[in-house]
Amino acid sequence: MFFDFLPLLIKSADGLKAKIKLYTVPGQVAHDATRKAVLSRADGVVFVADSQVNQAVSNFESFDNLEKNAGRVGLDFSRMPLVIQFNKRDLKQIVSEEEIRNRWAPTELPLVFGSALHGEGVRKTFLLALKAVFRSLDQRFDLTAQFGLTEARFLSVVPPAA
Repeated sequence: MFFDFLPLLIKSADGLKAKIKLYTVPGQVAHDATRKAVLSRADGVVFVADSQVNQAVSNFESFDNLEKNAGRVGLDFSRMPLVIQFNKRDLKQIVSEEEIRNRWAPTELPLVFGSALHGEGVRKTFLLALKAVFRSLDQRFDLTAQFGLTEARFLSVVPPAA
């Protein structure tokens, strides 16, 4: 399997230990099994799309694959915390933000524009994803009331902006 992995640990005021396991997986078709395996235990997803004009079809195919794989592993895709990041905004031949916003507006998903190469949008994307995951888990397991794990504490794993 090919992926990057970053484990994070959060402790609540009541002693609950929440483990965040952050995985990145490649989008190429050849890595479908890897994406499916990682997705099967996911509480949230960041979909990183390529802003280049010539990647629009690949983005669509990858997102379609994500949605189908979510169904195959028993996840309700419509309820999954999901953030979309359009990367490579530093390049010249890119789709405009306006066009991207218009295309994605029906989904009502949060969109972030960034350049991973320059560190732009990465922190914002991660924070949006963590907020969505916390709210979903808190709704399901009452983390705040039962264990004293607040959203602020959950988000504390992200270092402050430089």
